[in-house]
Amino acid sequence: MNAEHSGIADPGLAGAGKARIGWARQAMPVLARITEQFTAGQPFAGLTVAACLHVTAETAVLVQALQAGGARVLLAASNPLSTQDDIAAALAASGAAVVFARAGADPRTYQDHIHQALAPGPDLIMDDGGDLVNTLHAERADLLRGVRGGCESTSTGVLRLRRMAAESALGFPVVAADETATKRVFDNTYGTGQSTLDGIIRATNLLLAGKVVVVAGYGACGRGIAERARGLGAQVIVTEVDPVRALEAIMSGLRVMPMEQAAPLGDVFITATGSRDVIGGPELAVMRDGAILANAGHFDVEIDLPALAGQAVSVSYDVRPHTDEYQLADGRRLLLLAEGRVVNLVAAEGNPASVMDVSFAGQALALAWVADQAGEDDGLAAGVYPVPAAIEDQIARLALAAAGAQIDVPSPAQQDYLRSWRH
Repeated sequence: MNAEHSGIADPGLAGAGKARIGWARQAMPVLARITEQFTAGQPFAGLTVAACLHVTAETAVLVQALQAGGARVLLAASNPLSTQDDIAAALAASGAAVVFARAGADPRTYQDHIHQALAPGPDLIMDDGGDLVNTLHAERADLLRGVRGGCESTSTGVLRLRRMAAESALGFPVVAADETATKRVFDNTYGTGQSTLDGIIRATNLLLAGKVVVVAGYGACGRGIAERARGLGAQVIVTEVDPVRALEAIMSGLRVMPMEQAAPLGDVFITATGSRDVIGGPELAVMRDGAILANAGHFDVEIDLPALAGQAVSVSYDVRPHTDEYQLADGRRLLLLAEGRVVNLVAAEGNPASVMDVSFAGQALALAWVADQAGEDDGLAAGVYPVPAAIEDQIARLALAAAGAQIDVPSPAQQDYLRSWRH
């Protein structure tokens, strides 16, 4: 195995991965248009991009777009359980990226891969969850001066970046690619909503109709999960800490209560909060026999896994793929899916390609914007920046065109009316 292949599991899987990438590309017309723009404009010419992303077929199409724009890409996995080894092999074989990602990598290997992606000294960063940025600041601060900027694609990662910025600890500008209407609607609500339930059903073969599904968190992801669970016939309970979101859930016809009250009622529990210990020991102690625990948040801290292990007298791993059965002292069984990691990417294939098309288009354009701004005399100060409105408008228009849809154009009289207070 040569140096370019040292970070992947099996170069022999490249053929299968190439076919899957081609399938995904067919459903990603927006990113195809952006790839054409990048090929012509070369916004990343001579630049090195360090990326920490879920290694999926859709991510491969994004990486190929960056390469088409002139970037040298070094890719590490943002979650070893979501890594698809055939995709990693195909990317490495094509030369689109130097890949450091293996399915099931242990924590030390996972961190080693991030360090390897950073080692050449990146000009730009593309992160999913904040581990790359965190490692760069905490362990490779010597590379910070060379980083022009980056983008972050998750709510969890943006939250971490804002904390760093508030403490003046963030060393370069980062665009919050997660905080756009297109990302939240397409990716979080529709994509995560569907793919989370897909992961649960694949792992358990559960009929959701008639079941009580408890959704922790009613943000963009939780809303999508709740809507789709209800659409499949489930009775949905929402737990929240935000009064406005809780009120929104009530006005959508859902029940809202604290987790301690929901714990004895639920058949399926899905966390989507970005926080930790949302389901803790007291809640686990009163759940029904056979209750299913799934997490849709980025990190595996939303379900208190040490508390679950502490209450168990035995664990049967992989009673079904990605399903572990915890036997408790009183005879109850609790079923943990995907080891508490993000269930839609571990037990299923993540969001559909048509969804990621829009999200990745935003990230690609945001990174190109950062690269362009860094070349200006005044540049961008270190901090967290929104995606420019012009980029979001461009993404939406490309997506509409790809869908064969058109919208109205306001007439001069309408524009005048909207601009003036005298009418």
